[in-house]
Amino acid sequence: MARNKFDVDESLESPFDSKHLARVLHYIGRHKWKMLFALLLSACASVAGLFSPKITQWVLDVAVPNKDVNMLLTMAAAYIGIVVVSIIFTVIRSRTMAHVSQEIIYDIRKDLFAHLQRLPFSYYDSRPAGKILVRVINYVNSVSDILSNGIINSILEIINIIFIVVFMYSTEPTLATIVVAGLPVFVTIIMILKPRQRRAWQNQSNKNSNYNAYLAESIDGVRVSQLFARQEVNCSIMQRLATACRAAWIKAIYISNSVWLSSEIITQIVFTLLYLAGVYWLGGEIVSFGVILAMGQYVSRFWQPITALANIYNSFVNNMAYLERIFETMDEPVVVDDRADALTLPAITGEVAFDHVNFGYEEGQTVLEDLNLHVRAGESVALVGPTGAGKSTIVNLLCRFYNLRGGRILLSTEDGAQHDVTDVTLHSLRSQLGIMLQDSFIFTGTLMDNIRYGRLDATDEEVRKAAQIVRADDFIREMPQQYATSVNERGSSLSQGQRQLIAFARTLLSDPRILILDEATSSIDTKTEKLLQDGIQALLKGRTSFIIAHRLSTIKNCDRILYIGNKGIMEAGSHDELMAKKGAYWELYTAQAREQGMFS
Repeated sequence: MARNKFDVDESLESPFDSKHLARVLHYIGRHKWKMLFALLLSACASVAGLFSPKITQWVLDVAVPNKDVNMLLTMAAAYIGIVVVSIIFTVIRSRTMAHVSQEIIYDIRKDLFAHLQRLPFSYYDSRPAGKILVRVINYVNSVSDILSNGIINSILEIINIIFIVVFMYSTEPTLATIVVAGLPVFVTIIMILKPRQRRAWQNQSNKNSNYNAYLAESIDGVRVSQLFARQEVNCSIMQRLATACRAAWIKAIYISNSVWLSSEIITQIVFTLLYLAGVYWLGGEIVSFGVILAMGQYVSRFWQPITALANIYNSFVNNMAYLERIFETMDEPVVVDDRADALTLPAITGEVAFDHVNFGYEEGQTVLEDLNLHVRAGESVALVGPTGAGKSTIVNLLCRFYNLRGGRILLSTEDGAQHDVTDVTLHSLRSQLGIMLQDSFIFTGTLMDNIRYGRLDATDEEVRKAAQIVRADDFIREMPQQYATSVNERGSSLSQGQRQLIAFARTLLSDPRILILDEATSSIDTKTEKLLQDGIQALLKGRTSFIIAHRLSTIKNCDRILYIGNKGIMEAGSHDELMAKKGAYWELYTAQAREQGMFS
């Protein structure tokens, strides 16, 4: 079966960048005092617990042979005290680290989401939404524990190992050497498995990303899938992606479990050697029974932190694949951004000048070439032409959704100056533009919230007035809760025409100096469109407007019509002027008129 964009994996061979560790420490450092407090509690509880084997030794070698009841009771009380202290410290530590873990999640999500808000359209044009979502949600959740408890536990387990070794050698040096001798073997196994393990989890990360991306798109496009009876094909693709995800996970788990299995085998071998040596020396009356039992407990305690470190290492390797993807997203360049010396754009008049503008979405591709255009303040300009000619590109460049490859776009301000759009802040530029794109996106919330989205300080009355102008007020008042009516994600409970009217009201409410309507009436029925024209004309009065429309009857009254083609402006003039020329616009208009039965 042919591959699609969801089968494409990101590179697995890039070496781990040590800079990621520095970035991890940056997030951890924000909570260093809480983590140090948790580490201190854990260390105290751990060290206190190391006296338990000593108590066992003293009871068996001293209290029991001497029938010393007082010493036996004292040792029992000490043992209970150690257990209670360990439990109290562990509970406090767990609660502290739970807070730290959630705070780290919050910090990463906040930074990641803020960066996503600044990334240009080109980033989202080339990636499925599901691949982005899995990084923000799944991956951040996965790495939260290793960034908090993982670091603390690593330090704690190293401290445990040091203290356990000290206690073992103070109990019986020869047996302690037997226990420690297994450590180099285990470290060698870890080093052998390390590269395979990292690649396996990177591969699993990729397969999981592909799966989530296709799942998100399938849910979003379920209506189209059912319309074209694509369910079986979609299920086949999903099955293939899910199978690849499962196989990658099983392989990664197999390698990771090899680390745990190696630890368990070495532990049992050490136990066997310890008891064999102990029994031999016990027979020679060199080592007491209490010492053997104490050393047996220390062996368990020695390999527990070793195993724990191996598990932490496993988790670290697993989650580093996720961290790499998270930081990879954070490292995506914000190619459309404010310059260091960007100015706040003063109030504009609406006059716009395109000066020798060149642009293409990809290298080697040119959409606009040496475009020159001057638009007067208050002038209404219609952009027409074939699909892909660059109509939407012109307004996208005005809004600075993409960077120019050459030339300038200048805006005149009320103080008589002209400003290049690349010299001013994006916020001050876009806040003076009213943009209604072809895709009328409706957010989850009330209708009132959706209309007020671009101007949060607008009053309820201002919201209603904007809705009345675009004729959205009529259908809103017919709803059970009127403006307080809640809508679902993407406004699925509204018709496409209703969604566009809501988006139109949202744009009008922002009261822009320059208005951009990109296929603004394409989903509105003819009757509603006729009612809307009066409101549109009232809105356009005194404002500069760029109107993109395939339905040419809607732009006949514009001051100027530009026919876009051949990487620039092929024709310009009023409707009557262009019709008299009988050029490209005349051909487009007459062909559309015949389709609509306006004349034969």
